[in-house]
Amino acid sequence: MRRAWQSTCLILSAAALLAGCSTVKSFSAQDVADSAPTAAAPKNGAVPNLDATLRQAAADAEAGYKYGEAANHYTTLLQRYPDDETILLALARNFRFAGSPQQAIQVVNARITKAGVKPTLLVELGKDYLAADQLNLAIPALTQAKNLTPGDWEIYSALGVAYDYQGQYAQAQEAYQAGLMLVPTNPELLNNYALSLAQSGQLDTAIATLQQAINQPSASAQMRQNLALLLAFKGDKDGAIRLVRMDLPDEMARNNINYYQGLGGN
Repeated sequence: MRRAWQSTCLILSAAALLAGCSTVKSFSAQDVADSAPTAAAPKNGAVPNLDATLRQAAADAEAGYKYGEAANHYTTLLQRYPDDETILLALARNFRFAGSPQQAIQVVNARITKAGVKPTLLVELGKDYLAADQLNLAIPALTQAKNLTPGDWEIYSALGVAYDYQGQYAQAQEAYQAGLMLVPTNPELLNNYALSLAQSGQLDTAIATLQQAINQPSASAQMRQNLALLLAFKGDKDGAIRLVRMDLPDEMARNNINYYQGLGGN
C-alpha cells in the first residue's frame, strides 16, 4: 500500500511543477497581457490594438487551461516581437502545459543560442526537460540557474521536483529546505516538500507540512486535495472527505470519496 501512495504523491508533486507552477521570476499570462510592446521594431507591421487583443486572448486562454490555444496566440505575438523574452517564456510554458515539452525545449534553446544563458531561460529549460522526462538534462540546467541566482526560491522548488522524480528524496528535501529558508511560508514549496516527505515514508511530517501550506492565504485547491489524499492514506477518512467536499464538484467528489474509503491506514 505504501508504494501506491508514494507513486500517487510523485504524480501530484510533478503536477505542481509541470502544470501550474510559475517559472522563476516568471512572467504570468496577465503580465504578458499588461506589458507594453517591446522597444524592438515588430515584424510584419504589428498593429497596437491587435497586439493588445492577442495578448489578452493569450492570457485568457491560459487562465482557462486552454494551453494549446494560448500557445498559438503567443506564437503569433513572438513572430511580431521576436526579441520579447516575456512572450517567449509564456510560449514555452504553454507548450509545456499542453504536453509538448520538446517544442518548449526548442524555443528556449534557440533563445539561449541567440541571446546567451540567463537564469529565467535555464529554469524554463529545466522544467521543459523534466516534462520531457530528460532528467539527465533537467538537473544540470536547474543547478546552473541556482548557481547564477542562489536567492531565488523557485529554482529550489524545481530542483526538488527533479530529484523527487529520480527517487533522490534526501536531495529533494534539501532543495526544498533551502527554498524555505528564503520564503518560510511559501505554500508551493511547503506543498512539494510535503509530498517529497510522503514519498520517503515520513507521512506524519508530510501531513503537518501540508497543513501549514493550506493555512496560507494563497493555498490552492490542489494543495488541499493533496492533503486529503495523505489523510486518507493515514486512515483519517473523515478529514479527507471534508477537504474533498470543499473543492470538488459532486461527481468527482463522490469518486474520490469512494477511492479513499477503500484505502487502509498505514
